[in-house]
Amino acid sequence: MNAKQQIFRVRRKYNQWVNNQTLEDYALRFTAKRARKWSLARVANTALGAISFLALEAIGGAITISYGFNNASAAILTVSLIILLAGIPICYYAAKYGVDIDLLTRGAGFGYIGSTATSLIYASFTFIFFALEAAIMAMALKLMFSIPLSLGYVICSIIVIPLVTHGITLISRFQLWTQPLWIILQIMPFIYLLLNDTSSIAEWQNFAGLENDNKGTVSLIYFGTATAVLFSLVAQIGEQVDFLRFLPEKKPHNYFRWWVALLSAGPGWILIGMAKLFAGSLLAYITLSKGIPASDAADPTTMYTIAFENLTNNPQTALLVSGIFVILSQMKINVTNAYAGSIAWSNFFSRLTHSHPGRVVWLVFNVVIALMLMEIGVYQTFEQTLGAYAIIAVSWVSCLVADLVINKPLKLSPKHIEFRRAYLHDINPVGIGSMVISSIAGMLCYAGIFGPEAKALAHFITILFAFIACPTIAILTKGKYYLAREQDRFSETEIECCICQNIYEKEDMAYCPAYKGPICSLCCSLDARCHDMCKQTKKVPEQILHFMSNHLHPKVASSIDSKLIRFGLLVISVSTILASLLLVSYLNAKTNNPDIDLLMYGLLWKVFAILLILTGITAWLFVLAHESRLVAQEESKNQNTLLTKEIYAHRKTDEQLQKAKEVAESANNAKSRYLTGISHELRTPLNSILGYAQLLEVDNDIPLALRGKISV
Repeated sequence: MNAKQQIFRVRRKYNQWVNNQTLEDYALRFTAKRARKWSLARVANTALGAISFLALEAIGGAITISYGFNNASAAILTVSLIILLAGIPICYYAAKYGVDIDLLTRGAGFGYIGSTATSLIYASFTFIFFALEAAIMAMALKLMFSIPLSLGYVICSIIVIPLVTHGITLISRFQLWTQPLWIILQIMPFIYLLLNDTSSIAEWQNFAGLENDNKGTVSLIYFGTATAVLFSLVAQIGEQVDFLRFLPEKKPHNYFRWWVALLSAGPGWILIGMAKLFAGSLLAYITLSKGIPASDAADPTTMYTIAFENLTNNPQTALLVSGIFVILSQMKINVTNAYAGSIAWSNFFSRLTHSHPGRVVWLVFNVVIALMLMEIGVYQTFEQTLGAYAIIAVSWVSCLVADLVINKPLKLSPKHIEFRRAYLHDINPVGIGSMVISSIAGMLCYAGIFGPEAKALAHFITILFAFIACPTIAILTKGKYYLAREQDRFSETEIECCICQNIYEKEDMAYCPAYKGPICSLCCSLDARCHDMCKQTKKVPEQILHFMSNHLHPKVASSIDSKLIRFGLLVISVSTILASLLLVSYLNAKTNNPDIDLLMYGLLWKVFAILLILTGITAWLFVLAHESRLVAQEESKNQNTLLTKEIYAHRKTDEQLQKAKEVAESANNAKSRYLTGISHELRTPLNSILGYAQLLEVDNDIPLALRGKISV
């Protein structure tokens, strides 16, 4: 017998609070159809507000100054085409099924826990670019108001938070109000250049670059190096998707407008982005030709200050207009970065901790991380940072696209996007396996192990491996790791969750055997007591342990248990993050002062070794605490099972006693009726005899003389 678990009131109140979708914006669940209330144009405009970021100009300017116009333009056109093609299937499936990039990744080959890694990749993209954009805005504040950069970083971070707390409701208004002014300020300098300074454009097209030794011709090495930075923009499609999931449903009456909104605000962002990359390339060359050092020529604030100075012929006015434009542009993109980061962190921690304090908490968390990156100087080393990061981002997006455009048409994966925990395996080797394979291949090439040509084309090699590995693993596994169980079919369109008692659309619901009722995707994600009772699947450590037991020597396999697996996974994850942060610090120090290269290198290795020891100790304590919690839960579960069985046994005993009582009462009633009948039968003749005896007694008392008369 399965007993229905008790639902504590604190849990119910918690879920009611998180259910405030004005704050949450469906951060962890399917975007309800009734919530897609904004018009197609409003949603598209909100999504397109994200393309205002001046990091595009910074990237375009940096690669042009280094490698020349020809290499930069070839890299921009190539990467833009790849991002455009990759964005079409991602945006279509996300808008059709109303899911963000994380939920899309779950159902497109990565599994429930497997998509945790991609959530971290996406969250990293948001705070890295938040830091880059805020650093640009802080530079504008320094030039306009002489505010120190360290204080400017704080101001540029905090000012974004109030605009993002209420999600798309407030962000859509902000983007709508600021869009006209931003468009005017964006195009004014270039209209002036086209009308008055065409010679600069011609000279720009002949610029060979400061590091280009091939006299301006396209070089494979320089082309590949330029694309390494540009490929980091591939994760921007996730931010577009976070808004496109609010598109109204595609209907016959809005079919054409729906596709226009989807393509323009989704994959079409890169077309405007490509124009901004070329704009940054042009402005960087003009700034460099004015005698500005190369280290400052790629700074967007400096670029646009020079551009507006040419337009206004007044340095003070140019500085003011440029500052307004930079601040406006960076605010428009950083509300999107902060919003997307809050959703990514919500998904990441909800799966690891089975708790969700609310999207707003993770909004602040994301901003704080970005602030730390700014303070350690990530902006000065963004080219090195983005090149390495782009390998992982490209691997993730390539595996996602490969599943959508290859596996689904070939029916190697389900045709729909399944994001609910109740129906997914923890790990799907199709997405995770192909991402690991392609990432390793790309990293090895990027490290220069296979020569300079392979290093330059590392990101293209990553894409190739992803598109080969993804369908191959799907064929080998026969697609059996996409769905963990059959889907429940609900007749109602809206259903009440048995946990939080809120009503959701059936696409967000599943039947939970632990609670004996329908449960929403958020309550299902946050539940830590059911232990996936609805699925006959093993957890990740047990799956790894099972794999190792089948492929390692029995003595070696027997010495490994789940605690060691958890410990290893935790240490690897934390040490990778620490190594990445130290690498950023090393690149920053090397850029600022090349003379301390060897000293800094050795010092960081010592710091990493110390942190690794502390990480191991902390990880082991965490694993032991986790094991203790599992043992306590198992003991509690066993005690609960025994009590349930005892209650059930008592209930059966009571039922049997009740039946015995009823049988006894029935027998007593039958006996009583039998005795009553016999008594009646006996009393009738006895009464007759007694009456006759009484008559005889009466006869003895009558005189003899009268007896004859009486007899007569």
